Amino acid sequence: MSIIKNASLKPYNTFGIEAKAQSYCDVTSIKTLKSVLKDYHQKPLFVLSGGSNMLLTKDIEALVLHINLKGIEVVSETENTVIVKAMAGENWHNFVLWCLERNYGGIENLSLIPGNIGTAPIQNIGAYGVELKDIFVSCEAINIANQSLKTFSKSDCNFGYRESVFKQNLKGQYIITSVNLELTKVNHQLHTDYGIIKNELESNGVENPTIQDISNAVIAIRQSKLPDPKEIGNSGSFFKNPIISAEEFQELEGNFPDVPSYKISEAAVKIPAGWLIEKAGFKGKRFKDYGVHNKQALVLVNYGNANGKEIFELAQLIQITVKRLFNINIETEVNII
Repeated sequence: MSIIKNASLKPYNTFGIEAKAQSYCDVTSIKTLKSVLKDYHQKPLFVLSGGSNMLLTKDIEALVLHINLKGIEVVSETENTVIVKAMAGENWHNFVLWCLERNYGGIENLSLIPGNIGTAPIQNIGAYGVELKDIFVSCEAINIANQSLKTFSKSDCNFGYRESVFKQNLKGQYIITSVNLELTKVNHQLHTDYGIIKNELESNGVENPTIQDISNAVIAIRQSKLPDPKEIGNSGSFFKNPIISAEEFQELEGNFPDVPSYKISEAAVKIPAGWLIEKAGFKGKRFKDYGVHNKQALVLVNYGNANGKEIFELAQLIQITVKRLFNINIETEVNII
């Protein structure tokens, strides 16, 4: 077990923000994780995964545990389905590709989402009509206080829109070590309801799509809108899409007839946060070395040397402006550190 003092976290966050960790430990086994937690659990700890869903606004005065557990295996299967276990440090998109190579379906709409397996349940990641909870079976997690390993079922996780028990009641109490997902082997249930996916498939001349076709379409769509963090620092979608009441939507539509929307229920409607931000005039706007991406207003970017405080202040300005113009609160999807 090696602990590095005053370590740079710039390589470990997709915004490319320079920040220091008081100390840093690369965790490659559950044995190491338990050992570190036993020795340090009463001291400040900061758990780091893929670094794709956070904005660092300061140095971390704590021991940073980089969860780098690796491994993928099939734990059970039937004629129709398979349950796959993936360790927390596996890259999410690489895991999706692993599943597609074996014709395991249900995960294709979640292609190219940044981050690692271990943070997927915390955020209940989702895209294009599919959420993690739709394929989730269970996860294992270590209790930080006593180092016991616990299995959480789907119902235990209390999933919501970009929410879970790990962001609420159990925040900061557990570290997810592995995730079990149930996927289909045959008779895949395809999710092509989003018009943008249909359009992409049609433009490629695909009439009877496979799960690989859908993954390819999602990848093309995301690459056309979202910048590569290796080229421009970003954390993907910075804000959640707000959900408002049917009455609030009726009033909004009266003022802005072109507003896009997705009906959640008879009483609730989801509004694309990107549309609100673009309508507020922020799309493509640059401030010094940071700004809003010119192809997707949901994405805040670091053009090279911005610091986290500058990007956070921009996020706050966007929230205030959207509230003033539309009377809608938009929440950050990215964790502000």
